[in-house]
Amino acid sequence: MSTHFTNIAWRDRSVRIEYAWVGAHTAEPGDQWLDQQLDQQLNQQPLIVFLHEGLGSLSMWRDFPARLCAAVGARGLVWSRPGYGRSTPRAADERWLPDFMHQQAHEVLPALLRALGVAAPPWLFGHSDGGSIALLHAARFPVAGAVVLAPHIQVEDVSVASIQQARVAYQTTDLRQRLARHHDDPDSAFWGWNDVWLSPAFRGWSIEDEISAVTCPLLAVQGLDDEYGTLEQIRGIARRVPQTQLLELADCGHSPHRDQPERLIQAVSSFVAGSL
Repeated sequence: MSTHFTNIAWRDRSVRIEYAWVGAHTAEPGDQWLDQQLDQQLNQQPLIVFLHEGLGSLSMWRDFPARLCAAVGARGLVWSRPGYGRSTPRAADERWLPDFMHQQAHEVLPALLRALGVAAPPWLFGHSDGGSIALLHAARFPVAGAVVLAPHIQVEDVSVASIQQARVAYQTTDLRQRLARHHDDPDSAFWGWNDVWLSPAFRGWSIEDEISAVTCPLLAVQGLDDEYGTLEQIRGIARRVPQTQLLELADCGHSPHRDQPERLIQAVSSFVAGSL
């Protein structure tokens, strides 16, 4: 992916956002007629916005967005949220609050779409925290449809236990060095996520009531071996959003796009085609 940067205004400050387009061809510079034809063609394609996990970034998606967009016949927008990847890091004294995913869904994502000139309702593809952000955005803003992988709608004991284990790993293993390959400031990414998830104030976090406002087509996916959440997460979505389709994957942990990519791409392609 060829990465670019744009700035958005968020909470009285300018924030740099790292992003990349996938699945779209570009014209030769200066060929105005070809540029117009490609713009018209691209505007007719679905746009999928990818929302990464709590320790993710643009680069950590690897080639999956391009593979999915090629199968679906869509364009893709892949980006790093503030605090992650090459986007503006979290300040050392900045502590995320329990509503941090609401802020990303209701403030940051709309600002990015405006900055990049995205006017038509996009498709959302979110993983883990990114899945929760996708649900929160879809509950308030128009979207064409959404796919959420291992999303959280409430805090479970298994999630907290795994996040506590991640803290130990960050302090005692090479996890920090591995994250540094994908984040300019790995401490920004890790401690922003880990501190808020393990805070006592976050234990009562829930978006179960809010997601009832989601009206778009929705596919919710979870691995049967997910170490960060139980199937109650996606089954709870289905009880509140009746048009939800569920996909429960065997031999799959918290990251279906890494553990079962072919099965996931096939399911998403069918889901998008059926919804269109």
